[in-house]
Order: sequence, then structure tokens, then C-alpha cells
Amino acid sequence: MNKRPHIIIFNPDEMRADSLAHLGNPAAVTPNLDAFAREDAVSFSKAFCQNPVCVPSRCSFFTGLYPHVKGHRTMSHLLRPGEDSLFSELRRSGYYVWMNDRNDLTAGQIPGWTESNADEIFYSGQCRKAPGPKNASVRGCPGNKDYYSHFEGELGLDEKGRNYTSDDEVVDAAIERLRNPVDDRPMCLFLGLMYPHTPYGVEEPYFSAIQREKLAERIRPGDCEGKAKILSEIRKYQGMEDYTESDWDELRAVYLGMCMKIDAQFGRLVKALKDEGIYDDCAIFVLSDHGDFTGDYGLSEKAQNSFEDCLTRVPFLIKPPKGVSCRPGISPSLVELVDFYATAMDLAGVTPSHTHFGRSLRPQLENPELPARKYVFCEGGRMPGEYHCDEFHASGKNGPPETLPYWPKMMAQTDDMAHSKGIMMRSERFKYVSRSLGNDEFYDLREDPGETKNRIDDPEFFEVITKMRLDMLKWLQATDDIVPFDYDLRFTPEMMWAKVRQMVAPEDETLVREKIKEGISHGKLQLFCRELSEKRKVKEA
Repeated sequence: MNKRPHIIIFNPDEMRADSLAHLGNPAAVTPNLDAFAREDAVSFSKAFCQNPVCVPSRCSFFTGLYPHVKGHRTMSHLLRPGEDSLFSELRRSGYYVWMNDRNDLTAGQIPGWTESNADEIFYSGQCRKAPGPKNASVRGCPGNKDYYSHFEGELGLDEKGRNYTSDDEVVDAAIERLRNPVDDRPMCLFLGLMYPHTPYGVEEPYFSAIQREKLAERIRPGDCEGKAKILSEIRKYQGMEDYTESDWDELRAVYLGMCMKIDAQFGRLVKALKDEGIYDDCAIFVLSDHGDFTGDYGLSEKAQNSFEDCLTRVPFLIKPPKGVSCRPGISPSLVELVDFYATAMDLAGVTPSHTHFGRSLRPQLENPELPARKYVFCEGGRMPGEYHCDEFHASGKNGPPETLPYWPKMMAQTDDMAHSKGIMMRSERFKYVSRSLGNDEFYDLREDPGETKNRIDDPEFFEVITKMRLDMLKWLQATDDIVPFDYDLRFTPEMMWAKVRQMVAPEDETLVREKIKEGISHGKLQLFCRELSEKRKVKEA
């Protein structure tokens, strides 16, 4: 690889790994991503996010740090000045950084801070608003089964036969920048899309393209034992007990239709890269920040401290630039999204500015069968009384009204036990969830891939659980903080001078003070002063 590659980041929001046909979903229609994995990229079938909601996940995979390291584990604490990310580091190293206005990464209240992380930000909403649901009254009144379902169904088309959304704007704007680069710098393009995030709504031809009869069996709450309290709390407030299997199938099919549209947008982007003759020069990453229940466990949308695979296992595909060895296909290796940061920095040839916990997946690109990690981790929840989003105002006069679709989740999150801090630790076979309040969870994924039976108290697994608890403690100990690469001096310049002045001849004071200004350490300064003194003694003798 003779030149630095373009870095292309295609980042749909709330996309489950099993929404891809090549990862085994018979109802999914994702031909572009399937071909990408078959011909040019490695698709990691066991890739896991570090938090099941947007902000903490993005703060993690753009820095290589776990959410607990610097407190980026809520929706309300984003990166602030002094905290580097992939964008700031690539830009500083000479990349032209283009991104759209899907932030969820840098603190928006600080003037100029978000803008300093990019050379260009594309702001969407410049086109006419896309048509809404064909059935405008689908939500109904309070008490209706769809009132909190997030379901919209089939969307309308404009006079051009499209439902042109902000995502379409972003893809077209990125393609325009590829065709007309500002200068000859390598580009980093970040396409942060909204789909398939709720509400569940999509237009033709995607709406009808998903064959409902091919949908996999849904994981039903009645088949579960010992699940986290947050799930039952959200179900209580969502009030979707009247949802039939046909209703759930329709919701799930619309979600997969949204994923199909994401696939089509990715196909447009790839075609543009090939048309411009730069496809081979690109490192392309496709990843989602977290997944979605879409009916599993009797829920729609997501939860912030629940760690089922449908929420934590995400699409993660990597195509390196030409010249980097790659065997396309599906990798079964356990990987984490912190590994995205490490891999992108590696392929860009940029040295990270801080300690991080990602691992470059370059070896797995060359050999997809090569193991990457023994465990993967995901975190969520809060301490009692801690502020996460808007949950503590959910029922107050100044907070979100009950008319908001997210009111059920906000109400569930007011319960300290339901919204307690949790850490998921997953191996190939087992998943252990430790919680600060309430019951822990343990699943044998070989026998129970749907995570329906919590076996935390089963004596059969006592030794396995004990070992995983110890390994989790060691992981926390290894990742609980980082020390910056730069260092602080323990003394001010005058303090430093006071400690050595009796060792220094008057005629050497200026030289010693210059060394102090250069930031020499206390130990090295003393050694330097001793050498000066010895030289002067020799000279005087």
C-alpha cells in the first residue's frame, strides 16, 4: 500500500446482525451487502457493540475506549474538548474529514467543538419532507395497541415515486463530495444514517419485498424465565398485549424493508466509488451502533441495559484497500466495535494519540477463521439517581408528555432497579450479565440461543459462572482508566530551581534555567547539574 487509503464509514442506526441475508435470515433482502461480503470484505458474524444505545456506543467505537473508562455511558455525556476520536486524529494527520449531521458523539453545547472535528459537515433537511405513513391514523388514541409500538407501516411516495429521506440526502451528498474532492488529501467520509431506527416505516418497493412467511420464529416473553426487570417494565408501559403474531410479523417485515433500503443506499455508494475509480483505494467499514428488539421478548425498539444478542450483535463488515491481504467471506471470530477504531487507525497508518482497548482486525481480514477475542463485553444502565436521558422528567409537568412514543421506556428507566448498571460478558458458548441491583443472568447459548432461561442459580454452571466473574473483574481492572501519553511535572520552574540552586555555580544559572523551561524532569535535572558541577571542578583543577 503506497498511499494512505480513503476511509469510508457507512453507519446505519439500530441494525441487528441477523437483518443480513448472508448471516442466515431467510426473509432478509440485502443483495449489495451480501455481494460485498462474498467478493471484497470480511463480515464478522459475531461482532458486538459496547452499549445498546447510540451515544455511549459511538463514543466507544470512535475512541477505542469502553463506556466506563471516561464516563461515556449515558445519552447525556458526549466527547468534550481534550478528548480525541478517530475523526480528530485522522484530520490532524492530514485527512479531509467529511461527515453528516448525525452526531451523537461530540458535545453540542460547546461552540465550535463539533465543527473542529471535521473539515466539512453536511446538514440534511434541505429537501422537502418525505411523505409520511399511508395510514395517517395508524397510531390511534391512547390505549390503542400501536400507540407506543413505533409502527408506521407503508410510507407514501412523492410525485417522483420516491420517499426521499435525510438518509438519501446524506448518501447523495457523500457521492457528490467523492466526485468533486476539495483537494488531494485522502478522505474520511462518515455517513451516519438514521435507518433502520424507529419509527418502523418504509415505502415501496421495500414494503412488499419482504416475504412475511419467511420470517424466523419470534422469541416470546411467555417462553422466558428470569429475564431483566427492565423488559417487563417496558412491556407494562408499552401496552402491546393485543398485538397478534400477524401484527408482529408486519412490524418485523417493515423493519427488514428498512434494512433493504439501507442495502440499496450502500449499493449506490459502492457504485459511485467504482465509477470514480477509487473503490480499490478505499478502506470501507459497515457497522451499526446497536440492534433492535423488533418483537423479540414482546418488545419494540430497544433497552439501554438489556444485552440480548438482538440488541448487542451488529453488522460489521470491513474491506481493506488494495494491497492489504484479505480473504472475503464470513468470519466467526468474536470481535467488538472498539476494534473498528483500532483497525481504521491501522489501515490509515495513523498512530493513536491515547491508550485504547481495540485490536486491529488486519489478521482476521487475512484469515477470517483466526480467533480474535475470548470474550466480548457490553455495558449499560445507571447508578441510582443518576441522569441518563429524560427519564426522571417522564411524568413531570416539565418533562415529556405521555403522548411521546418513548414515554414507556422513560417510565421504565425511572425504576432504579430496572435501570441498574449492568455488564454483559459473552464467550462463544456462555453469556453472563452482572448487575449492580437485581438478579444477575447466565445463559448457555449452545442450548438456549434465544436467551430464554436464566440459569444463574443452576449448580451445573457454578464453576463457569465463578470463572467468568473473576475474568470480568480482571477485565475491569485492566480497563478502568487510562493515563494520557503526555505527562505533568510535579514542580513549578521556581520549585525546580530551588531544589538545585545549591548545586549550580552562578555562571551556570542561565543554562540550568533554560533546561527547566524545556520541561526536564526533576531526576534528569539533578543529574544534569551534577555533571555540570563535575565538569567545572575538572576545569578548575
